[in-house]
Amino acid sequence: MDKLKGLIDFGHHHFGENKVQEAEVKWTEIKKINTDLKIHMVGKLQTNKAKKAIKVFDFIHSLDNQKLADVLRKNEEESGKKISYFIQINIGNENQKSGISSKDAKDFLNYCSKENKLNVVGLMVIPPNDENTEKYFEEVSNLNSELGLKDLSMGMSSDYEIALKFKSTFLRIGSAILGPRSFKK
Repeated sequence: MDKLKGLIDFGHHHFGENKVQEAEVKWTEIKKINTDLKIHMVGKLQTNKAKKAIKVFDFIHSLDNQKLADVLRKNEEESGKKISYFIQINIGNENQKSGISSKDAKDFLNYCSKENKLNVVGLMVIPPNDENTEKYFEEVSNLNSELGLKDLSMGMSSDYEIALKFKSTFLRIGSAILGPRSFKK
């Protein structure tokens, strides 16, 4: 928590979390004091955690299916709070990763933004762990532009410099700044 306080005092306002429960414990009180903070859900979001996620987060980077979009819309309406969303793209079509395929991105964006009135601001990608990172980032950057989206969430501690070359506006570089995760209740 000392590292977080130092970053907040320095003027850093955007922080990411992988798990809803950890974010709830860690950020609820801090956000009451620091009202300009923006907390980002960067991990997989399950529909049964959507209600809590709407309360804690300002951005969700892992919108990846219609059922989740429907539940998020319902919870936004009930809470009166609007969230900004990134659609997660599974650029390598990997079975172990969440996300939609690039070919389905336009239809899914329309479903989320037009039918569900969700504020989709961009795409998010975690590329396959191989030597083609640059190729994947370029593909997602081009797709983001084609869809007319302004933000792009890609790049982590190991590849953020490459992501910046391809117009990433949100980088997920927690471990390079804060060190390894060590959450305790």
